[in-house]
Amino acid sequence: MREQSHREGSTHPEVWTGRATNRAQWLLALVGAACVALGIGLAVDSAWHSGVVPLAMSVVGCIAAGLLVICGTLAFVHVAVRVDKEALEVRCGHMGLPRRRIPLSHIAGAEFAPHVTPRHWGGWGYRWLPEKGTAVVVRRGEGVVLRLWDGHTFTVTIDNAETAVRVIKDRLRPPAPGRT
Repeated sequence: MREQSHREGSTHPEVWTGRATNRAQWLLALVGAACVALGIGLAVDSAWHSGVVPLAMSVVGCIAAGLLVICGTLAFVHVAVRVDKEALEVRCGHMGLPRRRIPLSHIAGAEFAPHVTPRHWGGWGYRWLPEKGTAVVVRRGEGVVLRLWDGHTFTVTIDNAETAVRVIKDRLRPPAPGRT
């Protein structure tokens, strides 16, 4: 977790940033790379005796599955959260995609969730369950649950989630007299 740009008279920074990482996702990326390598190996070293169509399907299948696993896992190796005076922004993976920006004016409240698990959300990644809402889950552990004014919820796993909740709640309150 990093905190930046302290403003005078405020207990919280102008911009709060935090993140969570799942190193186990790298193992899945390696499995994807192995699938791509298998597909390339089949294309290069195969004797082509069993027919062109079955071999082409195997090569394309291995490479496609491998690339899908690589892209899917690298997108959720980590999540970064940024809270400024206007919005909360969530970016996933190294490219920052998928990304979600929620204006603070759309947030009714924020709560600390001490134990968020991929099992409760149906796995890692960007998840949606009708009865629970939307979530970005990159690992098991603490998280932030936002209650939005439209009745939906948004959950994100993040280190130091209690501080994130305090920062968000502070931003939801109108400024005290003498504070800017």
